[in-house]
Amino acid sequence: MSTSHFPIAIMGAGLGGLTAARVLHVNGIESAIFELEASAAARTQGGMLDIHENSGQKALHAAGLHDDFLKIVHEGGQAMRLLGQDGTVHVAEEDDGTGDRPEVDRGDLRDLLLNSLPDGTIHWSRKVTGARTLGDGRHEVTFADGSALTTDLLIGADGAWSRIRPLVSAAQPAYTGISFVETDLYDADTRHSRSAAVVGGGFFIALGDERGFLAHRESDGSLHIYTALKVDESWMDTVDFADHAAAKAAVLAHFEGWDEDLRGLVADADAITPRRIHALPVGHRWDRVAGVTLLGDAAHVMSPFAGEGANLAMLDAAELALAIAARPGDTEAALVTYEEALFPRSEASATESAAALDTMFGERGLEQMAAFFAPDPTGH
Repeated sequence: MSTSHFPIAIMGAGLGGLTAARVLHVNGIESAIFELEASAAARTQGGMLDIHENSGQKALHAAGLHDDFLKIVHEGGQAMRLLGQDGTVHVAEEDDGTGDRPEVDRGDLRDLLLNSLPDGTIHWSRKVTGARTLGDGRHEVTFADGSALTTDLLIGADGAWSRIRPLVSAAQPAYTGISFVETDLYDADTRHSRSAAVVGGGFFIALGDERGFLAHRESDGSLHIYTALKVDESWMDTVDFADHAAAKAAVLAHFEGWDEDLRGLVADADAITPRRIHALPVGHRWDRVAGVTLLGDAAHVMSPFAGEGANLAMLDAAELALAIAARPGDTEAALVTYEEALFPRSEASATESAAALDTMFGERGLEQMAAFFAPDPTGH
């Protein structure tokens, strides 16, 4: 088994891992990223993200990429529509360009970060099979290809099912009670004009009976829909998602009596993918372990209903990198500073996400969400 040494090793080339490497780079610090996928083009990165001014955009400023980020913003993407199950529009907001959460395509944002790193920073096709402590803050990571590395600082940016997390925490994500069935409608304005009209130009929600649809208009003109069902964790195992007709029928059985244009978001789909929603316990934290830390979903995976996941991952990454840069030669002090801010921040966001799940898919979900989005009569 060949073993190499890297002073700073980041596991995972998602938005968090890439942001960490970029902010370290602009501060003159080298790092290496190890990613299980074979290349940057190994899979579609799709899905729209709203990048928040006080988190994701703050990280992009630290990365020196905010001006370039503004060039990939999806104009009109901050528009929002909220409908009931009968198709009645309860809230409709246009994107006037003044919002602080511009939408971008996840793939475009990832490309921006990828292209900002020196050649050779990312080591592809490196699937982590194990990680262990060597002592004195050093760690060893082994990979499925038989290679291994040692590192002075190990950063777990490897997502919800992190292979690095067990070094600091025994916690595992648990099923939230909600499953998504994701569908795509391509070339929507031409091929799916009724669905395109229903969704509108930005973000879309339709709620009722403790279930619903969430959708985005993508920058390529397609619609991406998350059909949310409150079902047992085993429900997806009863559906053959390789048989699209059967899968659509199984999903639509949960929406009997709903407006036909809403049902069409599933019935007319060109692609369909199931996904259970998991979350770590709210307030997840760990005792300081020398030479290792976590960021993003590895640290605090939560349900997506507060729109915080990608933003927090990028902010975690930027703050970790800045803490390291501010304390050259004292990594442990940097990690203490980083985690002291990480834990309360992620707990607040996880609390918000869990509350949003309960609200949206509760008995009064539509009513409560309409009140949430209603204009403030005081003008504040």
